[in-house]
Amino acid sequence: MRPRGTRVAYGDDPSQFAELSLPSGTPHGTVVVIHGGFWKATYDLSLGRPLATSLADHGWAAWNIEYRRVGNGGGVQQTLDDVAAAVDALADQAVPHDRVIALGHSAGGHLATWAASRGRFDRWRAKVDLTGVVAQAGVLDLWSAYAEGLGGGAVAGFLGHPPGAGDEPVDPLHQVPLDIPVHCVHGVGDDVVPISQSHAYVRAATEAGARAELTEIQGDHFEVIDPDTEAWRQTLAILDGL
Repeated sequence: MRPRGTRVAYGDDPSQFAELSLPSGTPHGTVVVIHGGFWKATYDLSLGRPLATSLADHGWAAWNIEYRRVGNGGGVQQTLDDVAAAVDALADQAVPHDRVIALGHSAGGHLATWAASRGRFDRWRAKVDLTGVVAQAGVLDLWSAYAEGLGGGAVAGFLGHPPGAGDEPVDPLHQVPLDIPVHCVHGVGDDVVPISQSHAYVRAATEAGARAELTEIQGDHFEVIDPDTEAWRQTLAILDGL
């Protein structure tokens, strides 16, 4: 197994860093790994390390990012500021910049898909552009996630209030269509983030003329981030095709 990736700070806060894992040869692209955990400080980038290792083994440069979360200085706007800064920090790394795909799980799927729209807003103008997104069991509709109480009220905790009109810039569903492809991977047995989140996003995106697909897999919420599963093998194939 490869050693843990090289730690690179992109800010002064203890949570503003990423781990860079490189393949043995020239990378054929860069994947930004964004961990989940309903935006809560209880969870960290250790969730993304097995994926980063697998990505490097399969020829990718993996940029596994940490960010401020609810409970350690995060939430809107800080978490979003950090994700934007972490992606832009790739400009200083010797990795491919012409093929940069965001891969996020659960709340990380929200952040990955949001990051593809951030260039629309002055606060988050992008230095490094994403070329694709893979959302693994992503929280892609904050309004329905709030209504269904996902994560024990995690959406209100992240936003600081129930979702309203002013929150549209941070909600992936409200930002369709994107001009890059989004591929959702979701377990049909997921009882943490229901697959309806991915169905709603893909339906809205395709109706708006965007490129969006859903791959349904057998399994639960965590099947998609286990590198020993068929779900992950399918995800690697999806990444290769983006």
